[in-house]
Amino acid sequence: MTDLKNLFDLLSRGVSSCHVAAWVKEQLKEQGFKELSMGETWHAEKGGKYYISHHDSTLIAFTLGEDYQPGDGFRLGAAHTDFPCFKIKPRPEVGVKGYGKLNVETYGGGIWNTWMDRPLSVAGRVALKSKDVFAPKMAYVNFNRPLMTIPNLAIHMNREINKGIELNKQTDLQPILQYLKDEKDSRFFMKLLAEELSTEPEEILDYELTVYCVDSPCFLGSKEEYISSPRLDDLTSVYALTEGILKTGRKRGINVAACFDHEEIGSRTKQGGASLFFRDVLTRILKSLGEEGEDLSKSIYHSMLLSVDVAHGMHPNQPGKMDITNQPVLNEGFCIKESSAQSYATDCEAVAVVQQICEREHIPYQKFVNRSDLPGGSTLGAMASSLLPIPAVDMGVPILAMHSAREFMGRMDMESLIKCMKSYYQL
Repeated sequence: MTDLKNLFDLLSRGVSSCHVAAWVKEQLKEQGFKELSMGETWHAEKGGKYYISHHDSTLIAFTLGEDYQPGDGFRLGAAHTDFPCFKIKPRPEVGVKGYGKLNVETYGGGIWNTWMDRPLSVAGRVALKSKDVFAPKMAYVNFNRPLMTIPNLAIHMNREINKGIELNKQTDLQPILQYLKDEKDSRFFMKLLAEELSTEPEEILDYELTVYCVDSPCFLGSKEEYISSPRLDDLTSVYALTEGILKTGRKRGINVAACFDHEEIGSRTKQGGASLFFRDVLTRILKSLGEEGEDLSKSIYHSMLLSVDVAHGMHPNQPGKMDITNQPVLNEGFCIKESSAQSYATDCEAVAVVQQICEREHIPYQKFVNRSDLPGGSTLGAMASSLLPIPAVDMGVPILAMHSAREFMGRMDMESLIKCMKSYYQL
């Protein structure tokens, strides 16, 4: 089986969207990729390897073929760096009878009861005071240790809990951070954050902080054929794209791996897949190669997009929740996702391309569609392809417990996805 040590490293260190992007950047720099800035003139060269970091949480990497010719187009891959979690609000300290809690809000569509009674920590980025008011000092933070938890109410005080209970997002999901010996200590979190950053609370202006599950990834199964971990959605796809663009290349054409933030809340932000940023980057690449006017459009339209995000696997305890003829099983290959409503950006010609890649390279794959009476979620693929009207396929590893604090997948599906991405960028 493929060594997935680096995947576990990403799952452990990718505890906020900016930390995921930072992990990808680290891998790229180790392989000689050069950083470009949207605020500067580009001088990209054929055979070169480059990346652009956008607001710390979105990153696009690309490689230029040595024999690139105008009109060769792009092979695009896209995934997302964010995941369902809690975000810490401003002025978050809540004191109740000696307990120091944090005021948080939910981010994305998580299965929130699975976050109860787990060790939680905090990571993200913080804006600090600076001499130039238009350039705050930005710092990353990761406490990287169990800090707090959200305890369930004991069954003796809620006898109906095993029949199901609705959690109030404001009152029931506040994590306990510390014992308040002095209830007048109203800034206990800001003091803790400042201490972690080796600064003073007064220096902190604002933050984007994620509450994440501290649990570590692990193999499960009698033959270690399964993986259980937080954040499989969508760090499995980020990993596959990174592996693909790092370890393959073509003499003709341009390979692109894009990792966007904010997919879990709709992608319609400045660093989301539905922004103009993606197309702006592609246009800048072509202009740096001397293409102008109509040639820009020709090159973009000679391109293809793979939107890589997890799919639903058939749950053996609830098989009736799946479509009656398409029932992906863990460890039988990644999934091509289709929807007539185009919630998944898929058309038969583009699907045929992926199928032929898999058949040529002997890569197992499956197909996923929703039950006709049970619509599923959407991905960044449909939104991105509305701004880039090119052939697109939604695909990804099938998982169980999607959007839980811990998710569950097949190890061999990860291997099939990596192999497919490498072939896509190589052939």
